[in-house]
Amino acid sequence: PQDFVGRLKFLGPSLVLVGSVVGSGEIILTTRLGSLVGFSMLWFVLISCWSKNIVQAELGRFTISSGEPFLHAFNRLPGKLPAFKGKKVSWYIYFWFIWIIPDLLAGGGIYGGAGQAIHSAFPSLGSEWWTIILAATACIIVLSGTYRFLEKFLTILVVTFTFITVTCAVLLQLTDYAITWEEMRGGLTFGFPAIAIVAALAMYGGTGVGSGEQMAYTYWCVEKGYARFAGPADDSDDWIRRARGWIQVMQTDVKLTLILLTCATVPFYMLGAGVLYRLNTQPDGLETISVLSNMYTQTLGEWAFWLFLVGAFFVLYSTAVSGLGAGVRIFADGMAVLGLIERNDYPTRVRILRIWAVVTPIITAGAYFYFQNPVWMLTIGQLF
Repeated sequence: PQDFVGRLKFLGPSLVLVGSVVGSGEIILTTRLGSLVGFSMLWFVLISCWSKNIVQAELGRFTISSGEPFLHAFNRLPGKLPAFKGKKVSWYIYFWFIWIIPDLLAGGGIYGGAGQAIHSAFPSLGSEWWTIILAATACIIVLSGTYRFLEKFLTILVVTFTFITVTCAVLLQLTDYAITWEEMRGGLTFGFPAIAIVAALAMYGGTGVGSGEQMAYTYWCVEKGYARFAGPADDSDDWIRRARGWIQVMQTDVKLTLILLTCATVPFYMLGAGVLYRLNTQPDGLETISVLSNMYTQTLGEWAFWLFLVGAFFVLYSTAVSGLGAGVRIFADGMAVLGLIERNDYPTRVRILRIWAVVTPIITAGAYFYFQNPVWMLTIGQLF
């Protein structure tokens, strides 16, 4: 593509990424932080949204230039440890493998939140059973869907929940909970209440383009074809021109991520600080979704309860589907990096991908079935 309009036609990984990023961190962890400290940490929310896209763009640039996704790139780090079939891998690969455990715990919180949203609408079935149904559905979507299908599916969800959230935050100004300029200025004074340290760090891990999402972005860039279009790296002027062109496409994609993240994250914090903080209520346990619904019902009326449920479900379920789609790709590639399978053994890679697409939802749904506290599960998982 030679111009901005041409580049727009090749965007897509950012929408899949935002489907994964904007979810539990925003609707649960960001609003919880707002309910604890009011507007005093707005600056920290903005840093969380804006600080990580630089790393995201650089990882994307490396992937396009080399054709290597995240795990292969970080396997270049010094500090080699024994792996399988005589291979040695960077210590970071084992760190990633251990990190899967808290990541699955956080995933249980995401599925559980979505399950609570449906339970609020259809209480005849407990939220833990809805969570199992949603996990099975996500498994089916990932196993049957191609990247193109996921891209279109998540685009619809992203646009829908972003529109609902921004609209609600704007309408907040027409109620008794309207946000004042003094409160906004107070949120930019770099205050950090000690009571909010754990909640703030969990929010930072759960919002914006965190480690897991940056990792996933390199794989979505590969599937979108950016590296393939640039071609194998060499010193020719043609390759440099192609690589720079596709890096520009990727950077436009990253900017879109930044805009969507900000539009979807800041309104959630505003609603948490503007409504829940004033009501002195915090989301927790089985009451997580019902408490969060106050952000809508207290400002727009009881009818907005259903609007919130639809938005909450789209936010959380898009995260579950996108996260599962990325997670199975990363896991299969990790097995190749560790030497358990050959890197170019595509049939075995697909088989591992499908197995992990079944195992992951079972573990995450089982975790929520046992703990039944999305806030606690997400806080612990995102702190890691």
